[in-house]
Amino acid sequence: MAMQASPVRQLFGTDGMRGVAGEFPLNTVTVYALGQALGKWAATHAVEGSQPQVIIGMDTRESGPWLAQALAAGLTAQQVDVKFAGLITTPGVAYLTRMGPFAAGVMISASHNPFQDNGIKIFDHSGFKIADEVELEFERQIFSLLEQNEQSSAFTLTEDPGLDLQYVEFLRNTFPHALAGKKIVLDCAHGASSHLAPQLFRDLGATVIALGCEPNGRNINQDCGALHVEALKDRVLQENADFGFAFDGDADRCIAVSASGRVVDGDAMLLVCARHLKSSDRLVTAVVSTVMSNLGFEKALERDGIQLLRTNVGDKYVLEEMIRQDVPIGGEQSGHVIFRQYATTGDGILTALRVLDAALSLDKTLDNILSDFQVYPQTLINLSVREKKPLTDLPSVTREIEQAESEFQGSGRVLVRYSGTEKKLRVMVEGADESLVNKWSKRIADSIRIELS
Repeated sequence: MAMQASPVRQLFGTDGMRGVAGEFPLNTVTVYALGQALGKWAATHAVEGSQPQVIIGMDTRESGPWLAQALAAGLTAQQVDVKFAGLITTPGVAYLTRMGPFAAGVMISASHNPFQDNGIKIFDHSGFKIADEVELEFERQIFSLLEQNEQSSAFTLTEDPGLDLQYVEFLRNTFPHALAGKKIVLDCAHGASSHLAPQLFRDLGATVIALGCEPNGRNINQDCGALHVEALKDRVLQENADFGFAFDGDADRCIAVSASGRVVDGDAMLLVCARHLKSSDRLVTAVVSTVMSNLGFEKALERDGIQLLRTNVGDKYVLEEMIRQDVPIGGEQSGHVIFRQYATTGDGILTALRVLDAALSLDKTLDNILSDFQVYPQTLINLSVREKKPLTDLPSVTREIEQAESEFQGSGRVLVRYSGTEKKLRVMVEGADESLVNKWSKRIADSIRIELS
């Protein structure tokens, strides 16, 4: 199966505007223009009874402050009142936008990417990420403003220290247990959760061993966090801990580690939470995830009488399908998990709390809950590309995909798609037979290298 990212939008991808900080489109003049475009939109979408307001938050990247200032300058040029939450998670911004008097909320983060990159994610007052058509209108206005070559004025942001505390209090109130006697290792990826998550779990009574909580502007996601769980796994085993949780740079994703050292990804956490919901007589007939979810996850859900509904990659598409099908939980294998009862976007800290809730309510370890979950062998190869040519223009690649799917005979999958946030072509192959998985992932990747050389 081959999929392609939509070629329509030029500046926005599947998760906001991304790029290298300081380069187009994440340079001062373009971000200032975005602020103006967002400001015009906010003026017509102000919360009833208040002047147009927008909240801005950021992760720990060194480029965050000047990007926030450029954006705020554009907003204030359109007479929009700006509130600055400072260091906070992406789901924290989404929550505050939804609960406060804000027409929009903006998170400055490149999530799991290295510090050189950054990004801008925008939420409307509902707490949902803005629609693709709104992003297209912003792009039109940005290009028009860039032609005018208007320069941003200097702007100083003052942090409101109470905003992140509102979000933490919300998280605390979602959790019905005490964690006294539980030892938990947290890896905060030197990112936005570094000052929030350890204190929250300590307040709930846990003994917390904190890793990745010393951000310096450049070490975000570096050999730590949700993309690099080796240190977390080792520490869970060394400390004889009950649970481990790793977040990414903006803490909208989470990966767990069981007491035995088993890595529990988004698929497995969804299975844990779906089984908990079903055991408590809450109606769960389906879970939403993406085309990247493992076949083993789908088979495990089927045994529980739960259907897996797949979407394109991107948590905004997962959420759209959850709403359309009235499904309570959904997420991505990468650790973005959405709980509609509580949030409008993936939330790493909330996910950790929900996984803990499931384990404590079922009175089982994660290993017990997942004892029958067998992950199918899966290979993912990321290939850098200069341009995103339509896959239909790569005939030898298409032939290899068709031959692979024919040989799997329904016991495996092939997915080739362009990244929505990077110039990469991703090749994913999975199946019950690991030798076939390795064979076809290599052949398909080799054919892509030849076609694009």
